[in-house]
Amino acid sequence: MKPDIIRIAQATFTVSSLEASKEFYVDLLGMNLLHEENDALYLRGVEDREWTLKLEKCGDGEVPRVRHLGYRVRCGECLESLVELAEKQGLPYRWEEELDRPKMLRLQDPFGIPVAFYHEVKTYPWLLQEYHQHRGPGLQRVDHCNVRVPDVKATLDWYGQELGFRLSEYTVDEAGDYWAAWIQRRGGVHDFALTNGAGPCLHHWAYWMPDAMSIIKTCDILAGARQPERIERGPGRHGVSNAFFLYIRDPDGHRIELYTSDYVTVDPDFEPIKWLRDDPRRQTLWGAKTPRSWFEEASPMEAFDGGIQPAQEGKLTGIPVHVI
Repeated sequence: MKPDIIRIAQATFTVSSLEASKEFYVDLLGMNLLHEENDALYLRGVEDREWTLKLEKCGDGEVPRVRHLGYRVRCGECLESLVELAEKQGLPYRWEEELDRPKMLRLQDPFGIPVAFYHEVKTYPWLLQEYHQHRGPGLQRVDHCNVRVPDVKATLDWYGQELGFRLSEYTVDEAGDYWAAWIQRRGGVHDFALTNGAGPCLHHWAYWMPDAMSIIKTCDILAGARQPERIERGPGRHGVSNAFFLYIRDPDGHRIELYTSDYVTVDPDFEPIKWLRDDPRRQTLWGAKTPRSWFEEASPMEAFDGGIQPAQEGKLTGIPVHVI
């Protein structure tokens, strides 16, 4: 049986200062602090019924990184099928326990991406209609992640064949080589995006916003806090996904996208949308230029046995390895 993955569900970042991170994510962005420990913060949006972002204090001398990206699966048997897959393909794996998640499978995919899968989780009442508790611009729920990988096509094929991800949109060059792909499990445009470049590195972690005005409000909040440098790109509208977007950077440089207004892909006759790499409408319908940092900088990922996962050069672009 193939594992039935429901959706992207959580990520763990390490950070250099929990105090600075709390000011950014909780005080400015208004994320809800579900749990707080001496060495970790557990955050969620107003619609999330479980924590979706863990911020963990770095060890002495460590570089801030992404410890793993997490997916929720349909049943306990799905975890066992993932173990069978890991053993068949020689992928490193282990069982872990996390707050509110008593049984979590951590493995490293064939491309070096650290991923975790879980079924059982403690949930909490949502805050979506508790409007008196809302703060900041209104981050609603986790939406997707984007990872920079050296070989988009190989990664796309593995996630599709082995984990059942479906293709929504993709970018190719004149020779037909894949430069990017947007794949999903829950019926939106993507749970997981792949972009070509040095990696594996996390390009961004994204939250769904209630509307475009909430994204604009984020810009006002950061400007009012005298932190406009946190705004890296946008606001604007993507060609791919049609979404309204904003990219911001946290105190350690981890990139967060605030995202809204894409579309559903649930119909059985849905056909993936093809874009040419040189189509100027692909990245931004409005034509605004993208800063070089957006192409060149990304968060390093943790290796299975600790430390930083070495980043390989991009197969097509030759973009230099430049992690934050």
